[in-house]
Amino acid sequence: MSILLLTLSSFASWFLSTLAGGGTPLLLIPAIAFLLGSPAVPPVLTIGMLLGHPQRVFLYWKEINWLLMWWYLPGAVIGAILGAFAFTQIELNWLPIFLAVFLIISAIASSCNQKFQSFSVRAWYFLPAGFIFAFVSGLIGSAGPILNPLYLNYKLTKEQTIATKSAHLLAIHIVKTITYAICGVLTLNYLGFGLLLGLAALPGNCLGQIVLQKLTQQQFNRIAVAFIAFSGILILGNEFLWGVGKF
Repeated sequence: MSILLLTLSSFASWFLSTLAGGGTPLLLIPAIAFLLGSPAVPPVLTIGMLLGHPQRVFLYWKEINWLLMWWYLPGAVIGAILGAFAFTQIELNWLPIFLAVFLIISAIASSCNQKFQSFSVRAWYFLPAGFIFAFVSGLIGSAGPILNPLYLNYKLTKEQTIATKSAHLLAIHIVKTITYAICGVLTLNYLGFGLLLGLAALPGNCLGQIVLQKLTQQQFNRIAVAFIAFSGILILGNEFLWGVGKF
């Protein structure tokens, strides 16, 4: 039953996240935590992402913005190493709440502007942003679509957003996987479930590409902004339920 549910969750999350410009982990984290336990989330999710994002890179290779890639990589590599190592050492219960509030505020700011340009973004912004995103991702498993406001306001097309973001995330998950393995938290059991998520991602990515071609840029932007807000609300809901469960 766990295998079936994880397979369906992975397919659905990769399909929907293609249309929303990201957010795959936010749909998978609750399923992994429920079926395998919270400690399994970062390593299992990382392996699943490590297999799922190369599929998108292949599908959208010509759309990758390489300028952003080179600005993003240095900060992201360092952040991923520090975040994954910190995961094995500390636990910050307040971080998901801070992340959720940031996402909701970003969505409100974007939706208040009809052109979805609430601030101007330069390529070098992705250097510090990549570090922060990768650190948070390594520490709690996922930083959600925290960088989506940057991608949208940099004026990438919907295909460029998916392609460039997937290339960015692939680099992060390679570093996180190595760090988790070195720190001893990547067991064979977790590796097996992660491989399952990655395999189930393929049909979701392919179907998502077909549907994405039918969306206009404006429709894509609206879905992406709505999903940013939904992600923040989902994180807050999970934290509330987790807090209630403790009592």
